[in-house]
Amino acid sequence: MAIRRSTAKLAGLPSVVRLRLMPTPAQADALTATVLVCNQAATFVSRLAWQHRTFTVLQLHRLAYHSARAQFAGLGAQAAVRAIARVAGAYGNRRATKKRAHTFRQHGAIPYDARLMSWSREARTVSLWTSTGRVAVPYTGRPEDLQAVNALPLGEADLICRRGVWLLQVAITLPKPRTREPVHGFLGVDQGVANLAVTSDGAVLPGSALAGPITGNGHVRTLRERRHRQRQRLQRKGTSAARRVLRRLAGREHRMMTDLNHQLSKHVVREAERTGRGIGLEDLQGIRGRVRAHRFQRRTLHSWAFAQQMAFTRYKAARAGVAFVLVDPAHTSQRCPECGCMSKANRPTRGRFVCTGCGLAGHADHIAARNIAARGAAGWAAVNQPHATGLPSARRDRESKPPASTGGR
Repeated sequence: MAIRRSTAKLAGLPSVVRLRLMPTPAQADALTATVLVCNQAATFVSRLAWQHRTFTVLQLHRLAYHSARAQFAGLGAQAAVRAIARVAGAYGNRRATKKRAHTFRQHGAIPYDARLMSWSREARTVSLWTSTGRVAVPYTGRPEDLQAVNALPLGEADLICRRGVWLLQVAITLPKPRTREPVHGFLGVDQGVANLAVTSDGAVLPGSALAGPITGNGHVRTLRERRHRQRQRLQRKGTSAARRVLRRLAGREHRMMTDLNHQLSKHVVREAERTGRGIGLEDLQGIRGRVRAHRFQRRTLHSWAFAQQMAFTRYKAARAGVAFVLVDPAHTSQRCPECGCMSKANRPTRGRFVCTGCGLAGHADHIAARNIAARGAAGWAAVNQPHATGLPSARRDRESKPPASTGGR
């Protein structure tokens, strides 16, 4: 049984707060000029990167740093470094799909790091670098956001101008809570295409448990099919008006599924936290390469956002101090959780489970979720098995490893 603890980096759990800046007219002009020059510099670097087919940060820095500084007056050294990093990030994940050099919007958000800004929490101001010099800008925000800024470590920020309002989105590092022992077992979650998530308690998500306009899995499939047909119709048309509509609709389905996965993961974590349980999910990494699907089902399979749902559940569980494990998905929907009988004959239809041994019957996804919960509890017990040293087995194995070689010194 291949079960492993979450290996996410939990030294700190980053989050984002949004502050509203209140610059004077002169400061607003300086910020506007800074946004323009930084985005123009990023577009300039992007064209150089595309022309020379150079996309890594180090090589792009050697290629474009001095040229960008010479081309744009007022562009500081660290601002040029951040522009190069933005270009490398823009090409990092979508380079294969790019047909032309990436361009940055003139008034798009620009990043600030610790060298470009400094905080005065007592005066509630932030000192921001601009192309004409530093400006100390007052800020305000929601009470909880201000409290987080005053009490927690701050990371990078994005400067945004939205309809004349200046915003600063700041990454903060939340304290890592201690993972609580799942004294009441595990909550298993079966992920699927027909049903996005079914818990071992029998809840089918999305459904009445979630607030919002999405009423169920059938509703989700209907919306996605409607979007697919709409994209096909506009792409076949091919006119400039159709392309404008496609640009307007771009990302709408992705945003819907992201919001839905946030709701699903939040519900699962809250339920596990409320009942004192851990969370068990199937380890579905590489499933697209293992599963053979009919060509009419490939689009549905490859647009399945199971990895995002798993990532959201993992980090939300870590924030809440809820135990989280991934379990082996093999035969979870063919094994009886009562008598242990495992057979393909236990699945007479896709959504129905009937045990040939003891006669247990139920929804196949619910049975799978119960098996996932049982495997999660067994895996957690194995990983945290006590030892004579007083350390859990996982920690004991880690601390018993010899130190890495230092070359004989």
